[in-house]
Parts: sequence; C-alpha cells; structure tokens
Amino acid sequence: MRGRIRFFYCVALMSVCGINATSAQEAVPAEPMQTGVYEPTWESLSQYECPEWFRDAKFGIWAHWGPQCEPESGDWYARHMYYPGQWQYDVHVRKYGNPKDFGFKDVIHIWEAEEWEPDSLVRFYKSVGARYFMALANHHDNFDLWDSKYQPWNSVNMGPKRDIVGEWAAACEKYGLPLGVSIHASHTWTWMEGSQDFDGKLTKEDGKGKWWEGYDPQDLYEQRHERSRDSKNVGVIHAQWAWGNGASQPSEAFKTNVYNRTLDVINRYHPDVVYFDDTVLPFYPISDEGLKIVAHMYNRSLKDHKGKMRAVVTGKVLDDGQKEAMVWDVERGVPDRPQEKYWQTCTCLGQWHYDRGVYERNEYKSAATVIKMLVDIVSKNGNLLLSVPLRSSGAIDEKEVAILKDIKAWMDINGESIYGTRPWTTFGEGPLAEAANPINAQGFNEGQNYTAADIRYVQKGKSVYATALGWPEDGKMVMKAFRKGSPDHKGKVRKVELLGYGKVDYTWDEAGLAVTLPAERPNGIAPVLKIR
Repeated sequence: MRGRIRFFYCVALMSVCGINATSAQEAVPAEPMQTGVYEPTWESLSQYECPEWFRDAKFGIWAHWGPQCEPESGDWYARHMYYPGQWQYDVHVRKYGNPKDFGFKDVIHIWEAEEWEPDSLVRFYKSVGARYFMALANHHDNFDLWDSKYQPWNSVNMGPKRDIVGEWAAACEKYGLPLGVSIHASHTWTWMEGSQDFDGKLTKEDGKGKWWEGYDPQDLYEQRHERSRDSKNVGVIHAQWAWGNGASQPSEAFKTNVYNRTLDVINRYHPDVVYFDDTVLPFYPISDEGLKIVAHMYNRSLKDHKGKMRAVVTGKVLDDGQKEAMVWDVERGVPDRPQEKYWQTCTCLGQWHYDRGVYERNEYKSAATVIKMLVDIVSKNGNLLLSVPLRSSGAIDEKEVAILKDIKAWMDINGESIYGTRPWTTFGEGPLAEAANPINAQGFNEGQNYTAADIRYVQKGKSVYATALGWPEDGKMVMKAFRKGSPDHKGKVRKVELLGYGKVDYTWDEAGLAVTLPAERPNGIAPVLKIR
C-alpha cells in the first residue's frame, strides 16, 4: 500500500512541477524476479550447464521480422532513415517523404503483414530440419511484437494488430518446436538518436487529431535526453555499444521498462531460448537488469519443468567466466577452433531485415554455403541459427523457399551426422583447419572458402562422421586423422558407409583412411561418411 501511495504522490508532484510524463516511469515497480537456485550474480549463474536438448538440436531458424521490413530496404532501417546521406534515408524520402512528417512511427502504422501465416511457416521450417525456432520479440526500434504489458507501441495495438509472438508460439507448440525470442530493445536509447532531428521529440500532446492520438511517441523513440557524443555520426554507435565512449546513459525508468517487458514476454510465452543482441547482457556493464533477467529465466525454467533446466540465454562478446553462465552467440562468424563451452552462430540468408535489393541481385547465401557452415560449426561444439528474412507482407520469397528445399534435401539424407552428435577427438583437417581466422568484435568472419580438402568430424555412439566440405574431383577422400598410430583414433576401422548410398571401398594404413566415392552422388553439396 505504501508503494502505491508513493507512486501516486510522485505522479502528482511531477505534474505540478511540469516534469514530462515519461519521467513518471521512475515510479513503475520492477516485475518480481522468480527466486530459486540462481541469484543475479556471475558466481551464482556459473552453476549453469547448457541443456542437452539444445546441444542435440544443432540447427534453428529465425524470423527476424518486424516493422522495419515494411520498406523492404534492409537492416537498421529505423536508424539510418534519420541520417541524410545514408541510402535508406534516400529510400525513405522517395517512398514516404521527409522523416519529419512521416517518421518511423508512421512506418509502423502502414505495416499490415497481410500474408503472414505462422502455422504454415513453422511447419515448413520444421520439415527443412530446424529443431528450434526464434521469433523477433522487439528490435532496436523499440516496438514490441506481442500484447505488451509495458509498451503500448506494440503489434496488437497498431500495425498488423496481431499478437505476433503469441501466434509464433502457438505454431511452435502445435509442431513441437522449442520457442526462442530475441530481445534487442536496450539500445533504443542511443540507436534512435538521429530521430531527434526529425520527429523524435514529439510528445503525446502533438498527436491530437492524428492516427496516433492517445499514444506518446516518447514511449517508442525514448529521446527526451541529451544526445551521445558525436551522435551525428551514424557509425559512432558501434564504439558506444557497451555504454562507454561518450554514450548517453539510459535512465532508470528506461532500464526498468526493458527489464519489465522482457520478463513479460518470458512469463507469457515460456520460451526455452532468450537471445540478447547486446555485449553480454542488456545494459551491461552499467546495470544489473540483465543478470536479473537471466536468474529469472533459469529459475522459472526449473520451476516449470520440475527441476529440469531447459532454458538457454545467449549473449555476445563473452569472456571465459561469462561463458560459464550463459551461451556465447557469434554473429555472422565461426570460431576457428572448437569451444569447450557450448555456443551458437547466428547468421542470415541475406540482410537481417528484408532487403528487396538482395533478392533482386541474387545475393542470398546458397544452400551449400549454409550446410558447410553448419557442418563446420557442429564440429566445433556449436549450433547454427539461420535467419530467413520475410517480406513486409510476412511471406517468404520463392528464392528462399528454393534454398531451404535444397537444405532439406541434404538434411533428409545426412541429418544423422548433425543431430545429437558431439565433437570427436579432432574437429577436422585441411587448409582451413590449419589456418587462423580470428573473430572481429562479435563475429563477422564468415565467408570462408570451404573446399573438398576440408574435412570435419563428429561422433555419435560408436560411429564417427566425416564430412568433406565439397565433392573431391578425383572421387577420393583421404582422412589423415584415421591413420594407424594416430593419437586421434586408436581403434580399428570396421565399416565405412556413404550416407544416402551405402558401403564404400576403403583402405586403411599408416597414411590414413582412404575412401573411393561412387560416381553417383546422393547429394550435390557435401559427402558424409559414417565410419564404425
């Protein structure tokens, strides 16, 4: 009762003093954190072990889809549309007019998602081979894609007027796919600063007689604050991503709001995976909201599953200690060596948000590129999360469908070499296995030139799977890791099969295991040998 009295007193005082309405969020209490085994400290969270279901899954598909897909002009649209000189600003002016008059709030208004069919999409993704599904819950644009308790700018109140996360969740439950949600909203504070030059300082009072009457633009843009140092430079945000180097510091109200919204989506839809697009966690290292969210997620999972951990929380740019407490996510990249702790790569067929230009220029990753990345990642103790961009309408384009069908064709034959496997004594051999390929910031080292000379290994039961990342022109695979006397393999080779074909001839001696592949190829991407 005392807290409620204090809340109304603060609101009244702010009204008398002329303090803006968003400041009243200071008095909004934080959602209660689920208590249990885990406390919001790195020491406590280091008890965590990645659950076996996630380690077995290996491959997930992500719908990185929201109102920024409406213009079909690529990633970070809601930021770059406010920076003259950026190509997305030019697109916006041509298509909608000056951002002062037609801002991102108005892009949301016209986004209809008229062709979105989550049931058929999730069913298709599962058939392709996905073993979990990730839904975008919000992006840096601060728009919540569910019936959000703490963000009135959400997909139920405006735009499609549908509970997007809720409908994805229902489809996942129907088809038995674990659900993940990705959370990106913590950076809105600085990410939307360019809007201050256009419509980013509008208030609720400015909406009288307009479509957004009754809504406060500051709940979306969060721009009642001094700008970050050098924020006129569109790229400076990268140097300020961890809230240093002159970044404007978020208010307590904003931090609590993001915390509350994240707990809201966890409590409503019970995702098994929460993905954070942050250096480590939201507001790290300036605040502990992120640690509280992780503790809540883990304790909630134990409570919901009778003491069994199913929860996975991912973050970027983790140190070794942090990798004990959560799963490391690598964006558009692959470590060049196996990792002791389980991890994940996230990448995309094209741009993160749908880009019509990528479609028209045929710049999507091929099925072969995706499969070779997947094989490399799995050999190094990781998962691959693949984003398949959806058009503004919510439809998947025919080129993406063709790529996914090619992935499915390979997985239907060779999936046993992916799902449920574990790293072998060595992850692989060949030119790339011997080369250094350091990660840049949170990743960004993909695009490796995989060839038939690169071989990757995993194991399951009494079998080792060896995959050449391409079909050798001479039809021969020679695996040095199996040479007699090798420290990697001390048993006998009793049987060799080519998945999708059957037994193949081989020789086994001090030079290695040499296999002659048949002229008939069961798939066009990469041969997989099952070695007993």
